[in-house]
Amino acid sequence: MRESHFERNLEPVIALGTKFQVVPLREVPSPLHSATGSDDRPMVLVVDDEPVIADTLVEILNKSGYAAIASYDGEDALETALLMPPELVIADVGLPGLSGIEVATVLREKLPECKVLLLSGQAATSRLAEPVKMDGNGFAVIGKPIQPSDLLAQISETLKAQ
Repeated sequence: MRESHFERNLEPVIALGTKFQVVPLREVPSPLHSATGSDDRPMVLVVDDEPVIADTLVEILNKSGYAAIASYDGEDALETALLMPPELVIADVGLPGLSGIEVATVLREKLPECKVLLLSGQAATSRLAEPVKMDGNGFAVIGKPIQPSDLLAQISETLKAQ
């Protein structure tokens, strides 16, 4: 295999007064590698169109024994879930485009073993989620905001449920 110029030239780079070490891409640890569940942690895909919420939940989950990754829209969430099937998807009901309910419905069909928790932060989206609760499809709907300890308890309960 031939190395490119970028792989051979590993001298430190100084930019804006900060020194960065340049390493070959193949040596960079991938967050997706640990999120595939290969380290035996349950994989959780968090889907929210507000990156600060998705990223915060991912950080909480990763520090709490889960392998979590974020997605910021429904289409990307489906693509990610089909490539790396998670044990649990936590999706905001009110996603633009493909809603959290639509994501959950498709995942139930394509990945029947995947559990789904729907997050709802507004009264309007809570009303949208009510039929989902009553359809008997097993989607739990929880309100935002939620305390991290309550979310972790709900996740644990959801993953244990058959």
